[in-house]
Amino acid sequence: MHVLYLNELEVYELEGMIGIGLAAGLAALGAAIGNGLIVNAALTGMSRQPDMESKLRMNMIIGVAMVEGLAIIAIVIAFIMVGKV
Repeated sequence: MHVLYLNELEVYELEGMIGIGLAAGLAALGAAIGNGLIVNAALTGMSRQPDMESKLRMNMIIGVAMVEGLAIIAIVIAFIMVGKV
């Protein structure tokens, strides 16, 4: 049986990689939840007031784009951090 010994620097690198993976994953999860809430609210509004459908759809698309933009920025920052760990 082989035992893997890591020095202190390697342990810090592994902890950094785990943190970066968690950050990217939580950013994606937050974006998915946010998008679901935005679409749910828009569809509820459309069902209650069908004459406002075009305005609600436009606002929904802008909201979804903003949430996705934040998620993409978080994932890009995580990739940048991979190079610094």
